[in-house]
Amino acid sequence: MKTTLPPFPSVVRQLAALGERLRLARLRRQLTAELFAERMGVSRETLRRLELGDPTIAMGTYMRALRVLGLDGDIDAVARDDTLGRKLQDLALPQPKPRIRKASGATRKSGHGEAT
Repeated sequence: MKTTLPPFPSVVRQLAALGERLRLARLRRQLTAELFAERMGVSRETLRRLELGDPTIAMGTYMRALRVLGLDGDIDAVARDDTLGRKLQDLALPQPKPRIRKASGATRKSGHGEAT
């Protein structure tokens, strides 16, 4: 039996916002829900759930919605610049050893044979 974990509350909000943006994009293009669902190859109920941000909707369904709307290129921006990953990677790089610099023009006092 497959169990699924409930999504984080922030994810629920993000999916709801994405669903709303897709709904507004559909309306701006004057596509009815019926026609949009047909072009996506899904039922109207699936489209309704997608536009509500249902977390059980498959990623492929979101991709089809973006494609039908002509927004599928936008997905290329997701996780493109992995700032945190790059910082973690940089921290794991070997660090150069600090160089000990000798002071120029300094004289060493050895305590042997010095004139007083």
